[in-house]
Amino acid sequence: MNRSTADTPMLDTTTPGTTESHDPQVLAVAENVAEAHRRLREQMGRVIVGQDRVIDLIILALMCQGHCILEGVPGLAKTLMISSVSKLLGLEFGRIQFTPDLMPSDITGTEILEEDHTTGKRMMRFVQGPLFANIILADEINRTPPKTQSALLQAMQEYQVTVAGQSYSLDRPFFVLGTQNPIESEGTYPLPEAQLDRFMFKIRVDYPTLEQEIDVALTTTDDSSTELEPVITRQMILDMQHVVRRVIVARPIASYAVRLVRATRPPETDTPEFVRHYLTWGAGPRACQALLLGAKARALLDGRANVSIDDVRDLAKPVLRHRLVTNFTAESENVSTDDVIDRLIEQLPEL
Repeated sequence: MNRSTADTPMLDTTTPGTTESHDPQVLAVAENVAEAHRRLREQMGRVIVGQDRVIDLIILALMCQGHCILEGVPGLAKTLMISSVSKLLGLEFGRIQFTPDLMPSDITGTEILEEDHTTGKRMMRFVQGPLFANIILADEINRTPPKTQSALLQAMQEYQVTVAGQSYSLDRPFFVLGTQNPIESEGTYPLPEAQLDRFMFKIRVDYPTLEQEIDVALTTTDDSSTELEPVITRQMILDMQHVVRRVIVARPIASYAVRLVRATRPPETDTPEFVRHYLTWGAGPRACQALLLGAKARALLDGRANVSIDDVRDLAKPVLRHRLVTNFTAESENVSTDDVIDRLIEQLPEL
């Protein structure tokens, strides 16, 4: 994540109407965050081989109060990765295995009738479901019916659940990571575009390299075990979520992010021709928010108090890939949303 931006022309990062380019308090926090990120990566390396990019994106989304979809074939340590992150962050971890018969009450909780032995009266008591944790692994999220998906969506959007007309708040931070298997489509309920748009990032979890896979095979078949200790407290995470919004974004960089998102919309007059050729639908304003927030968090992890264009470009794919709808032409020519985003980044001028 600590990638140099020296080769990229830097735009003026001063806030309009001021002469200060940095908030000293944010810069001080940025240095602490960068050090915490280094220690977290070091600890994760003890249990997870490779997948540094995936781990970085998960941390970025958590800092932005966003949610993620992880897409990858079985056996790539997605569950171990997420549970390890929760241990290192000192957060409560909850796993929900989504199935076609899963009901909303199975994840939100339900009311039960119980008797008070002192008075003999019966009363309803709410029993919390697995959603009442800080980091939620929604395993195979597309295998459950829309009714249950909508209950999860309320928790993601409003940080509360509603049972029998009563709302219950969820503890912060609250972070949902949904997983999808790109191989199987039978027996699934694909997430609608409106629900996909609520996820900040869509992260591709790829196969490890040869050397990494040899290390995985060796370390997972011996008799050793690794204990992880928290490196960041819950309060530090809440503080980072507050500070990340104070990172400076110059107007030209914000303009670049917005123009990049708008260039994905076929109806726009200045949309590139190849976008109209391959896309049916583009990204909405929520993508602009995700791009800028993610860029702020990336700058903070890098120890900077201001955003560069490289930050925006680096997060374009995870932010946009699940918000673009390809047409039949793209499918027939084997053109993915990532290919479209690559061409947009290559062609879109900085100014």
